[in-house]
Amino acid sequence: MSESNPPPDPTTGAGSSTNSSPRGAKRLNEDWVAAITGLTLLILALVGVIPAGLVP
Repeated sequence: MSESNPPPDPTTGAGSSTNSSPRGAKRLNEDWVAAITGLTLLILALVGVIPAGLVP
């Protein structure tokens, strides 16, 4: 007699982002990426790397 596998859990569908990254891998939330990018651009503008004409 063969055993059948249980059906997949509908709360963790195939497109779920929790299973897409390897175990133990660090993932940055898109909010953190936006914050880091914004702070980097601000620092570059204050230091003068980005010309004043580009900053509104």
